[in-house]
Formats: sequence, structure tokens, C-alpha cells
Amino acid sequence: MPDYEILDCHHHVGDVHGVLGLGPTPTGTDPAADELAVRLATMDRNGVDRAIVIPGHGYLRPSGLADTRRINDAIAAYRDATPDRFPAAVGIVEPLYGPAGLDEVDRCAHELGLRGISFHTRFQGVSTDSPLVRALVGRCAERGLVPFVHALGDVPDEALWKVQELGREFPETTFVVLDAFSSFEQCRQALSVAEITPNLVFDTSLAYTFDLVEPFVRRHGASRLVFGTDLYSTPLGYRRTHVLGQILDSALSEDDKRLILAGNTRAILGLGPAPRGASAAASGKGA
Repeated sequence: MPDYEILDCHHHVGDVHGVLGLGPTPTGTDPAADELAVRLATMDRNGVDRAIVIPGHGYLRPSGLADTRRINDAIAAYRDATPDRFPAAVGIVEPLYGPAGLDEVDRCAHELGLRGISFHTRFQGVSTDSPLVRALVGRCAERGLVPFVHALGDVPDEALWKVQELGREFPETTFVVLDAFSSFEQCRQALSVAEITPNLVFDTSLAYTFDLVEPFVRRHGASRLVFGTDLYSTPLGYRRTHVLGQILDSALSEDDKRLILAGNTRAILGLGPAPRGASAAASGKGA
């Protein structure tokens, strides 16, 4: 296998038991250490070298902005504790905070060193094309933060055309669109959305098969696609990411695979070149 770096652009960190109805949060000797151990084992099992971490959007926020600040502090600390595996982190700001959220965008950029802001309006009480979202995206553009915008299939608030409207309003800003290939219809719709909105880059998270994504690469080029898996904290994870194997086995050129698997994410987030040394996939950790 060629020595590809594999950088997953889409990992969520945070407890999901309560918001997703999975029962009470388990108690353990060290829940944070257990969570990290499971994540790293999953990455190693799949040959993933590094990941970009994002807080889970289902966090409780009875104290409003203070809770959002808390989870942004936590994701920065998560990155800092294991920088060799998590080279960058992305924060969250809630659109319903209105103008009060703009200062948190600034803090994420200047104090925490985050590389982007994630929007998942299914959890945020607004629509992706809301003026409240647009205001935050505008501040992200001013501060050099990349908007990570979820577009989960069959969720009207996150419809792909609404992401397109955001992209058209901020044509000089690169957006990372998450979960866009999560349904057959969106796999087809992404072909035309990408043509109309060239500043949108799409991740592979939740794709049923790379066979439905590869036509996108053939039409728009490898520079418009990044590898992502939407891995959450345990127990909402996976044992194997089949799409990664399909990308590696595909007929795409080695250069295209390098862009999709790591190069595009590094360029978008300004991460610089990959560290020297064999990747997890090439070294056999993912076997």
C-alpha cells in the first residue's frame, strides 16, 4: 500500500447518551480516559492517522453561552492533550445567541486557536439559511475560521440548497459540507450544488458506498472532496469505516487519493505538511 496519510476531518467529542435516548451515561473509573482510548483504538484499527475534533452538538446548555464556552474550552484541551493525533479542533457557536455569539467566534479564533466553527442546525433551533447563521458565518470569514456545515439527508433545516445559499453569499470563503452524501438523492444533488457553488468542499461522512461519491470526484475533481467519518464518542461509533477501504481500492490516481485522504483538509485548515514517518495504514496499525 502506498504511504498515504489519512486525516479524518469529522470526529465529534461529547456524551450522547441523554440527547439520543441511549440511557444514562455510564460511570467508570475515568470516563474521559476511556473515551479517548476507544477513539484511538478505532482510529488505529481503521488506519486513520489523525482527526479533526468537533464538540457534539447535543450538549446540554441550561446556562447558555457559558455552556458553549465550556465545550469550546474542552475541545481545545482535547486537541492539546494529544496533538499528534488531533492536530486541529473546531468549535461551536449557537445562532440563537444572536449578536452575543459573535464574541465567542472571536474567542475561538484568537484565544483557543480553533480552525473553524461547526453548524448543525438540526440541533440548533434554526435553519441553515437563517440570518442568524449568516451573521456567524460572516464573522468566521472575517476571523479566518472555516465554516463546517452539516447537511444531513432528509433533514429539511439542513437541506443542501440552503448550504448552497450560504456559499453563494460568501463566495470567497471555503466551506466544509458534512454528511452531504448521506442519502442517494443528496449524492445526486451534490453534483449540481458543487457546480453552482465552487467554494463548497464535501466530506465523505455517512456515505453508503464510495460508488455513489466517485462520480462527484470525476466531475468536479479530487480537490472538492475530503475524507470524514462522523465518528462520535462511544457508544455511537463504528468498528470499521468501509468507505476508506473503497477509496483506497478505487481507480482514482494516487495523487487524488492523497488529496482526499489528507491533503485537502490540511490545505483548507492551514495545517502545513504532514509530519514525517509512516502512516497508520502503511505501517500496519490498521490491519
